[in-house]
Amino acid sequence: MAKLLADPFFAEALFDQLTDVVFFVKNTRGCYTVVNRTLMQRCGCQHKSELIGRSPLDVFPSGLASSYASQDQHVIRHGQAIHNQLELHLYINQTPIWCLTHKIPLFDRDSAIAGLAGISRDLYMPDKNHPVYQRIANVVAYIQQHYAEQLRLENLAQIAHLSAAQLERYMQRIFQLTPKQFIMKTRIEAATYLLGQDQTISAIAFACGYADHSAFSRQFKAAVGLSPVAYRKLLHSQNTC
Repeated sequence: MAKLLADPFFAEALFDQLTDVVFFVKNTRGCYTVVNRTLMQRCGCQHKSELIGRSPLDVFPSGLASSYASQDQHVIRHGQAIHNQLELHLYINQTPIWCLTHKIPLFDRDSAIAGLAGISRDLYMPDKNHPVYQRIANVVAYIQQHYAEQLRLENLAQIAHLSAAQLERYMQRIFQLTPKQFIMKTRIEAATYLLGQDQTISAIAFACGYADHSAFSRQFKAAVGLSPVAYRKLLHSQNTC
């Protein structure tokens, strides 16, 4: 089929119509070869050509860029896809956006890795028309009020009067996230706010439900792409501009 198509990147035109999805293709050096309009606009560019041939190191702040580039190289070197990676994406002069990221390796005709393709889809509003929405919403409200505490799946399931497996399934269907992902999202959101204050990193970690500084730092960097210290510096630099 690919040999018969005049434009093998026909998907680009389709993804251009999705304002809540970032789409890209990169070569083995991690440089953009295809991007959709949403990514172009969120990076503050007027034309796609401003991104083509550039890597995240050329586009994003250094800490973020290194994290994105490292993730890309893991996919390219090991040929391992990434699915449903919950991330908080930071764009210049824009509100941070929570999304689910998927990246897959691309192979040439000789089965050698030729690059990667990926999408990052914004989290959308929950399905309030779902029959068990209110029960899941009760769990969400509990998480938002008690994120600083140790939260167990079995206890959350009891709040919804569901089994643990049912809670996992319904929460992902209604909120697009597993209970574990939602807890992490809630804690990271609280941390991003507190990092704009004067508390120590250790105090913020404890306030957000983490047993120690290192566990907090690992999860924060996995979600945001920056360490808590680097994120705080980024906030300060934006506030002084």
